[in-house]
Amino acid sequence: MKERPLGTLAGLPLTATPAALIGSIALYVIVIVLMAALNIPIGSALLGGVIVVVLHWLTELAHQLGHAWAARRTGYPMTGIRFGKLGVLSTALYPPDEPPLPRKIHIRRALGGPIFSAWLSAVAFITILLTIRSADALWSFVLWFFFLENFFVMTLQVFIPLGFNDGGTIWRWVRQR
Repeated sequence: MKERPLGTLAGLPLTATPAALIGSIALYVIVIVLMAALNIPIGSALLGGVIVVVLHWLTELAHQLGHAWAARRTGYPMTGIRFGKLGVLSTALYPPDEPPLPRKIHIRRALGGPIFSAWLSAVAFITILLTIRSADALWSFVLWFFFLENFFVMTLQVFIPLGFNDGGTIWRWVRQR
């Protein structure tokens, strides 16, 4: 799986795998189908799909920057961000030769992303409340998608140990006493 460089942000190299493009296309199609099911006109659905995919990757980036912020505060920083883990997810990269770290450092680094995502969820929800009467169907869909993704996928996942997510990392280190 060949990675492509995307540039650098906050001192972190950003890369993407081909799975990121495939995942983006799949997300785009799913969003268009959902919008069509809600009777949103096709032109609006096509535009909305692009907006949702862009917001999704910005959400992933913000989540990973939260991990980077927390990691820097522990003294054991990240070395990059890779987009395309499982298609539409990203992963924080750490030095391959990193020394064994105390469990509390792993937990603090894992909590950084969900904390940033919780803030994005709050901003999205406040925006929904402020625009609920004036937003058309397209913008309502986009805002609700943005809120729900940040709240459930990026924030609350910290409580669900799936093995590949922040919840899995936290659970693994909490169990090791």
